[in-house]
Amino acid sequence: MTAVTGTPFETPEQQALRTAVAALGRRHADTHEEHPEVLWTEAGKLGYLGVNLPEQYGGGGGGITELTIVLEELGAAGCPLLLMIVSPAICGTVIARFGSDEQRRRWLPGLADGSRIMAFGITEPDAGSNSHRITTTARRAAGGWVLSGRKVFVSGVDLADETMIVGRTADARTGALKPCLFVVPRDAPGFRRTAIDMELRAREKQFELVLDDVRLPADALVGDEDAGLLQLFAGLNPERVMTAAFALGMGRFALARAVAYAKERQVWKAPIGSHQAIAHPLAQSHIELELARLMTRRAAALCDAGDDAGAGEAANMAKYAAAEACVQAVDRAVHTLGGNGLTREYGLGRLVTASRVARIAPVSREMILNYVSHQSLGLPKSY
Repeated sequence: MTAVTGTPFETPEQQALRTAVAALGRRHADTHEEHPEVLWTEAGKLGYLGVNLPEQYGGGGGGITELTIVLEELGAAGCPLLLMIVSPAICGTVIARFGSDEQRRRWLPGLADGSRIMAFGITEPDAGSNSHRITTTARRAAGGWVLSGRKVFVSGVDLADETMIVGRTADARTGALKPCLFVVPRDAPGFRRTAIDMELRAREKQFELVLDDVRLPADALVGDEDAGLLQLFAGLNPERVMTAAFALGMGRFALARAVAYAKERQVWKAPIGSHQAIAHPLAQSHIELELARLMTRRAAALCDAGDDAGAGEAANMAKYAAAEACVQAVDRAVHTLGGNGLTREYGLGRLVTASRVARIAPVSREMILNYVSHQSLGLPKSY
């Protein structure tokens, strides 16, 4: 379980990336929890954070496939970097695809080398998973825009230089509201954040945001005002794929700890891993994680191919499969270690809560089942 293994579909360059990132994670395994910014900085300097961004803006010229490899391997080493999901994956992808040349020059180099962090705010207190009920609005003003509204569960705002906010503008022809993306500087007047008290133990805190008539210049709008959901889901599909990679890394970390313990821990003169009651659940988790990795690989490939419709279905499936596999792997690992599974020494107790996050964010497992039932299977909606 300590060896780095890719899939048979990976190129030699991707396999080399996986091996190199795994080595980086192992070097930081003992210090990451106290100093995650050190790993972030080194990963940025080595080009791993921006591996999916265009080369002309300081990136690696790869895609979401390569970025998932980075996040998965760091997670498998016990060093997950949650902000990779939002900064280079969501925000970087949207800006690279839809930003102006000036916006790309302004933001992408920093996102690529890790010197700039951009958070992402979409969830609202009353909208939940229904992005059509977003009430944060943007109205035109002299020389730009004015944003008003609230967001919740926005990760890492205190670490971010800017936050990409999903707002809505009024269609001049119909009066209907349509989604648009705006980049808000952290020190913008009227932009306030309040930390949410979470049980989750993580470096990246969660925040509620208030946008009280925040004035922005015209070029704070990313992309076309009329593109709507196309631009939004260009960022949300990578978010789901990267969440899958995040879950896979956690699941692999937990399984590796359990397997090592089951090989060494002896009761009645035999390693506990020789008993099927211990061995079979761990074997199940290995199978489930490997299947989820294949689905994640497919979803990432569709993202990189520009197939937004296909990527939407695959990304949801990958996120669902990886989250379920992760929760099961963590649960089985804790049970394998017994009381030791909840000690700080083995690092599994903190994953009990963290693995649940993969089930509920950025979209719940139930909403994914809703998506698959009516989009993939053609069943009628109940909502």
